[in-house]
Amino acid sequence: MLQRWYSRHTGLWKTTGWWNSANALTAVIGYTQTTGDRSYLDVVENTFTKAQRGFVKVQRRKPGFINDFFDDNLWWALAWVAAFDLTGDARYRAAAQAIFAHSLSGWDDTCGGGLWWNEKRDYKNAITNELFLTLAALLAARVPGQREYRDWALREWEWLHGSGLIGPSGLVNDGLTAACANNDGTTWSYNQGVILGGLAALHELTGDEAYPRQGEAIADAVLRSLTSPAGILAEPGEAKAAADDRDMPQFKGIFVRYLRDFSRDRGKPEYGAFLRANADSVLANDRNEAGQFGLRWAGPFDRADASRQTSAVEVLIAAATA
Repeated sequence: MLQRWYSRHTGLWKTTGWWNSANALTAVIGYTQTTGDRSYLDVVENTFTKAQRGFVKVQRRKPGFINDFFDDNLWWALAWVAAFDLTGDARYRAAAQAIFAHSLSGWDDTCGGGLWWNEKRDYKNAITNELFLTLAALLAARVPGQREYRDWALREWEWLHGSGLIGPSGLVNDGLTAACANNDGTTWSYNQGVILGGLAALHELTGDEAYPRQGEAIADAVLRSLTSPAGILAEPGEAKAAADDRDMPQFKGIFVRYLRDFSRDRGKPEYGAFLRANADSVLANDRNEAGQFGLRWAGPFDRADASRQTSAVEVLIAAATA
């Protein structure tokens, strides 16, 4: 059903944004890996060719899925790592490496380190640095002989862990103030998810148990604080989400994707049970007669678009492999 919004002409998904399409592609790849159904394998190649070409033409940016926002770029890099894992095609890994190299220009000593959100350098936030952490750690395991990826993953975690972005509740807040303090911004679910992916990859690289312990603290805080009484994931403020919001509906799917990856490393039964309960709720309470899924996983269904559908696909995939 997600592919009803896919445009073969542009290589992107209608009704949603640029970075969201990177996550839609990642969901398609996850579906292919999980089910073995290769019906949509050509979507990877088509998006790699068409989306890049159209983006450069319209946005007047450099090729390689790079724009002025470091987080947008990094979402695409992670999608191409997933594409490399699926196909073994070195072009996809090279695309991720090129985005990583560009991202280094966003790091400086303000607030002691970390990447800026965008080229304007007006905000250091959690998601950009979590994405960079995860990408660096994944590339370290996929590019033999280039130690810089491991070094950057460790450097990024040292900064991120010491930045104050992880608040007293155990959840990751949105970003830092101009004075380099936690801004008490919204604890979006995707900020709790991407960091789990980075910590799982760091554990795989180093064997250090400190990384999964930190991940468990974050995951457990989500299950305590960002769920309904029935244990269904609920995005902060989703009850008042604007009908045209294309970003918030994407967040929960990102969280469950990385919780699944993290739970493979830890094997805590609570995580698998959580994923299955959320998938069951989506199927029972959050779809219309056409099989489309909405924003609120506990229901009721509100409306359909590619962001909402991608998130629902992610939780169904995660539950199937939990």
